[in-house]
Amino acid sequence: MPEEKLFLQSAGEDNVTVEESKSRSRLGLAMAGVVGGSLFALYAGAAPFLAPALRKICLPFVPATTAQVKNVFHVLQGRSGTLVDIGSGDGRIVIAAAQRGFQASGFELNPWLVLYSRHKAWREGVYQSTSFHISDLWKVSFAQYSNIVIFGVPQMMDQLELKLASELPSTAKVVACRFPFTNCVPEHTAGEGIDTVWVYDAETFKSLLYHGKTRITTPEHGDIPDSYI
Repeated sequence: MPEEKLFLQSAGEDNVTVEESKSRSRLGLAMAGVVGGSLFALYAGAAPFLAPALRKICLPFVPATTAQVKNVFHVLQGRSGTLVDIGSGDGRIVIAAAQRGFQASGFELNPWLVLYSRHKAWREGVYQSTSFHISDLWKVSFAQYSNIVIFGVPQMMDQLELKLASELPSTAKVVACRFPFTNCVPEHTAGEGIDTVWVYDAETFKSLLYHGKTRITTPEHGDIPDSYI
C-alpha cells in the first residue's frame, strides 16, 4: 500500500477517535447534569418535611410506623370524643383517629406538613372530622381535648408534663410514643422497642402540681406561671 494512502487512513482513524472522545465527554456532562438536577429536586422536595417541627427543641419529622399507629388506637380502644396529636407531622395519627370516629386535631409548626396533612385528609374523606393548625405547642391550650397523643423527645417531656397538668380535664388520657414522661407512672403500655406507647391518666399529671412543681419552663420563655400558656 502506498505511503500516502496509509497516512490518510491513519489520519481518518485519529479523527474518528477524537470525535468519539468528544461525544463521550458530552454524554458524561449531560448525565452529570441530570443526576445533579435530580438530587437537587429531591432535596428541595424533602427538606420541608425534614425540618424541625418545634422551635428550640429539635423535633424532626419522623413518620409513625404502622405498628405505632396500631398501638396508639389499641390503648385508646373504647374511648371517643376529641383527640389531639401534638406535633402531627404528616397527619397520619389525626386521619386514623377521624376514621375511628374521633373529632381529631393536629398541631404542627411546619407549614408544608400541615398543607400536606389537609390534602391527605381531604383525599381520605375525613376532612370534616379533622383540623390541622400551624402552631407552636407551647402557645396552645389543650384543655378542650380528652385524648392526647405525643411523639416527643426527652428534652421536652418534663416541660410538657406540667403544661398538661395545668390544662387537661381530669378524664383525659395521654398517650406518649417513642419516649415516656419522666415523672409520671403510666397506667399501662403496649408494643415493644421503638413502637412502645405509654398511657397516662390526667390525674397523674395533676398530682405533679401538688409536689412542688408549680411552674412551667418553656424552651422560649424560661420559667413562667402555669396560667401563661
